[in-house]
Amino acid sequence: MDWSAFRSQFPVTAAWAFFDHAAVAPLPTPAVAALVEYAASLAAGGVCVVNKWVARVAEVRALAARLVAAEPEDVYFVPNTTHGISVVAEGFPWTAGDNVVLAAEEYPANQYPWMNLAHRGVEVRPVPSRGARLDIGDIRAAMNARTRVLTVSAVEFASGFRNDLDALGELCRARGVFFFVDAIQALGVFPIDLQKTPIDALAADGHKWLLGPEGAGIGYIRREWVDRLHPIGVGAFSVVNPLAFTTIDFRLKPHAGRWEGGALNIPGITAMGASLELLLSAGIENVQRRVVELTDYLCERATARGWTVFSSRAGGEKSGIVSLIHPTLPSDEVMKRCRSAGVAVNNRGGRVRVSPHAYNTPDEIDRFLAVT
Repeated sequence: MDWSAFRSQFPVTAAWAFFDHAAVAPLPTPAVAALVEYAASLAAGGVCVVNKWVARVAEVRALAARLVAAEPEDVYFVPNTTHGISVVAEGFPWTAGDNVVLAAEEYPANQYPWMNLAHRGVEVRPVPSRGARLDIGDIRAAMNARTRVLTVSAVEFASGFRNDLDALGELCRARGVFFFVDAIQALGVFPIDLQKTPIDALAADGHKWLLGPEGAGIGYIRREWVDRLHPIGVGAFSVVNPLAFTTIDFRLKPHAGRWEGGALNIPGITAMGASLELLLSAGIENVQRRVVELTDYLCERATARGWTVFSSRAGGEKSGIVSLIHPTLPSDEVMKRCRSAGVAVNNRGGRVRVSPHAYNTPDEIDRFLAVT
């Protein structure tokens, strides 16, 4: 596939070799245009043009559903990943003595909401990684008869380890354990098929690999759990007749829409929708292939220059995140030198984190390595 047309949609390339999509991604031109169009429309018409944008939200919901192979009614919009995690953590039917299993090196947003359940008698069971890998055998060993939830990231934020969601989902299904996935470091690059993979809920803000703005993301609740999770954030738009403002009729929507209690971030959702269209038109499988090719090239070239690759590079464990150790320089110094030279990387866990997207090029990778 010729990626030049895709690359032309990213103004960031004029000034930066940008390898920090695991943090906050640059917006592509279509997302910027969507934000401008929304703002101009509201400036000209206010509430008189709202229906146009409500219709656009429905279109973006369908795009998000297509991305994860779900039904649109099972997808809801989240203001951030934390909200989607809290929907499950706060709404789950816990009994004192229950426990949740998670990765010890998990991103804080996927630890604190579960730790916050201590007052309800819920135990958190952290599973340490083995180097860069989170071993499914260790996860299995951490579970017992009181395990109610397993929560993992599709891709771990610091190491870049890509969890085997199919295997973990089957483990949870066999044990009757609810399976939650923080998908923020995978969606947009790695396909997730909710028809095939037994995930009960997931969430991902759109500002990383989905190439959208902060504050608009995707959540999913498997239909069989909708009535079993106590809804949080209930509001006027959680019910079946949300526009019946003078009639109180407290019947919740029979799907994930009940978690959209109030006004949505329509500009953010609209911009994320433009980025979804860009990604889906390229093909997520093609995006995955391109990102893996780029990270393979990065690892090969970095190793030749004396760097150590911390991330697992086994086939199914590769992701868009590569964690590297420089032969002589600390990671914060590498990051500082790179920023001064117009190269965006990051520092996580005392290592250099490099996270290219499909529009990046091998020449940009060489530019990064030349700086250090």
